[in-house]
Amino acid sequence: MKQSLFHAKVLLFGEYGILENSSGLSIPHDSYQGTLKFQSTSSREFFSSNLELEKYFKFLFFLEKNKNLVSLNLKKLYEDIQKGIFFYSNIPQKYGIGSSGALVAAIYEKYAISKLKKCTKKHENIINLRKIFSQMESFFHGKSSGIDPLICYLNIPLLIRSETNISSIRIPTKRIKKGKGAIFLLDSGKPSKTSSMIKFFLEKLKHDKFRKILKEEFIKYNEKCIETFLKGDFKVLLKHVKLLSAWVFHHFRPMIPKNFLKIWEEGLFTNIHYLKLCGSGGGGFLLVFTPNYDLSIKKLKKYTTEVLFRF
Repeated sequence: MKQSLFHAKVLLFGEYGILENSSGLSIPHDSYQGTLKFQSTSSREFFSSNLELEKYFKFLFFLEKNKNLVSLNLKKLYEDIQKGIFFYSNIPQKYGIGSSGALVAAIYEKYAISKLKKCTKKHENIINLRKIFSQMESFFHGKSSGIDPLICYLNIPLLIRSETNISSIRIPTKRIKKGKGAIFLLDSGKPSKTSSMIKFFLEKLKHDKFRKILKEEFIKYNEKCIETFLKGDFKVLLKHVKLLSAWVFHHFRPMIPKNFLKIWEEGLFTNIHYLKLCGSGGGGFLLVFTPNYDLSIKKLKKYTTEVLFRF
């Protein structure tokens, strides 16, 4: 029987704003993927994943008893865990590209009872899947929008306008003439700290002044980035990304890995490139937007990078 593969995702725009019911744009990332499989020989990867699945099973058991949003064949899941099922994946964990989202999508695909179809034309299905995945993924991060598992499950770009307004979208890059510019991933060299970063964000939200600035500035810049990206207007996009990057540098500094603070600031001053968070921050991947890819790569030559788009 052919195993279902679940790809990673990249949230191009919308980190933290999505938690406040604002817009986001997320795309699948096919270089990384995972699948549930049974192990024939022991390995460190197998034991670690199998043990994590056992912990996750206990959480799902509690969730089904108390929330009743998703119905899973937990008896079968438990039996499979005892038989040695694990999540075989090359998605870097705690790197902001959906390692937990892919696992949640895989569990839902294999064990959901009365599974909702992957019908992107049926808006109600997308919204209900997001709600289900939000609860299922909360085990990993404490609070989840449900968007990561949704992207991993549907494997299509999604435009998120709010919790109840999510639609599939075509990204413009295939019709854009390739030039010097690029959007690429930059490896910070350390895992992210999703739970502590979300906690930091939620603490800041308790202050009315910060909530007001978030709405009037951060969310506004984020909206403009999405709008110009979808239009394929990359020259204007870079101007809005710079504003977003500067805002994050000022207000979300603890979310930027310390060894990248100088690089982040230099980018804002030189306009060689602009950095932004990819996911929760604190580590993992960062996103880089540049008008001159060759120059950026020269500046960042000691770091591992991976191109997402050229423009």
